[in-house]
Amino acid sequence: MARIVFDLDGTLIDSAPDIREVANGLLAEAGAAPLTLGETRQFIGNGAATLVERMRQARGLPESEQDRMLATFVERYDAAVTLTLPYPGVEDALDALVGAGHSLGICTNKPIRPCRAVLKHLRLNGYFDTIWGGDSLATRKPDPAPLNAAFDALGGGHRVYVGDSEVDAETAQRAGVPFLFFTEGYRKTEVASIPHSFAFDDFAKLPRLVQQAFGEA
Repeated sequence: MARIVFDLDGTLIDSAPDIREVANGLLAEAGAAPLTLGETRQFIGNGAATLVERMRQARGLPESEQDRMLATFVERYDAAVTLTLPYPGVEDALDALVGAGHSLGICTNKPIRPCRAVLKHLRLNGYFDTIWGGDSLATRKPDPAPLNAAFDALGGGHRVYVGDSEVDAETAQRAGVPFLFFTEGYRKTEVASIPHSFAFDDFAKLPRLVQQAFGEA
């Protein structure tokens, strides 16, 4: 059996519409133009502080606004769940993995409170035995410490990380674990340029890939 840890945004859920709504509220208050959905997806992946920094810089807002905008963003982020949806096939894949005896966890750079809020809203929280956010430790991905902490909390067994981005790929490499790469998320570059053990574009393929990752096919 395996310990399978997932990234969240861009991997299990498409949260960009909700994140964009919060971001555009802040930009409107600053008199700046809104983000497109494409811009929002490009800015996601390195935590809330980086997202706010990227959107602020993209709209020419001063660095002196960073702390205030970040605090407001985080305050509003907890309630940003209504436009977020799981990717097609996610729940069936999670059912299959749990049914096969695997243990599941989350390791994301999303702050832990909005992470738990959106999982509860989507009724996905019951699948996961451990959840680690971008503020759960002093470091965040691509530092492997949060990912290793998630694996440790799941006990014994093979380890595999499932994610959608360059940050996730680097985190898996630094932790020395197989990386299963969901190609339909928030990656910034071509699939071939991102190191991975297996790539997939449909969650129906994931349970089989988990078997293949450990030579259990």
